[in-house]
Amino acid sequence: MFMPIQINDNSSEPLYAQITHQLRALILSGHLEEGMLLPSIREFANQLQCSVITVRRVYQDLESEGLLRTKQGTGTFVAEVHAEERARYRRQAVEQALEEAVDAALRVDISQEELELLLQEVIQRKWH
Repeated sequence: MFMPIQINDNSSEPLYAQITHQLRALILSGHLEEGMLLPSIREFANQLQCSVITVRRVYQDLESEGLLRTKQGTGTFVAEVHAEERARYRRQAVEQALEEAVDAALRVDISQEELELLLQEVIQRKWH
């Protein structure tokens, strides 16, 4: 099974963290549904061209968060994620992106009014 995880070799973020963040996002956004069987650790490591240890750690950490469950001899599956948790994740993801945009605007000395206009332009462009 192909997993849409994109690795950026030029990123300062460790490989483990890149995979964890993207897999968590796929689960919490609903792209990977409850009960879906994930690739084996070896298969996923081969797909990502990384070590088995890296993928094992990703799976273990997401399992400890309650997002994955492993059945001995069967595989690793996406666990149930409650609607409230999905909604909270969606809001947090957008809020974080907006905070980063505001930080970028402050760094280049864009006024609040200019930023609000720019946001409206981007919204119009993306939704229409």
